[in-house]
Amino acid sequence: MRGLFVLVVFSVLFLGGCLPFSQKAESTSNAAESVEQQIRAKAEQGLAEAQFNLGVMYDEGQGVQQDYNQAVAWYRKAAEQGSAEAQFNLGVMYEKGRGVSQDDSQAVAWYRKAAEQGDAVAQFTLGVMYYEGQGVQQDYSQAAAWYHKAAEQGHAKAQFNLGVMYKKGQGVPQDYAQAYMWINLAAAKGLENAVKTRDNLVKKLTPSQIEEGQKLAREWIAMHTKAQTAQ
Repeated sequence: MRGLFVLVVFSVLFLGGCLPFSQKAESTSNAAESVEQQIRAKAEQGLAEAQFNLGVMYDEGQGVQQDYNQAVAWYRKAAEQGSAEAQFNLGVMYEKGRGVSQDDSQAVAWYRKAAEQGDAVAQFTLGVMYYEGQGVQQDYSQAAAWYHKAAEQGHAKAQFNLGVMYKKGQGVPQDYAQAYMWINLAAAKGLENAVKTRDNLVKKLTPSQIEEGQKLAREWIAMHTKAQTAQ
């Protein structure tokens, strides 16, 4: 679930004992209410970002009483305007059956809309759906393709899953150098499963396969570091 909205708490105004506790609580409550009113006003005007944020508020019970039905309604408004974040969250609501009837096929449909806009989390999640055959016919090739899109954006879990698919030859030709590269990249981000899998994989590889995998990882890092610097 994407919860980008963070309810503003004006704690800095109340540091150092400037106000009694009761006044601090009242002021904080008033500030939160004001934020909610401002976001709602913009959402009702049709601003997609505000609609998404109001959906998150209802989803998480931030500043309003938690209400999945309202969360879905506001996510849908933003999603229909093309908000990838809202599309992803709406997919989660369908997958979890929150505020709507549980429907994996609808979850896949909304994940796909966000994934096609380049949202890495949605791409990873869509890969999982294809891998598991959840809401869509199981297809390892599609799973690998979506994992690859997310992995290229630096998504650690996608990198790990893609590496495992190369290791097993699922949806892609078996390639231990590629497996080592992707798993090593995920391990470098601190993903515990990736660290363990990499260490076990090393025991089964030849020195040349390890060297090739390390070379591929260095090249990937260099290429993406250069691309980020150029932006």
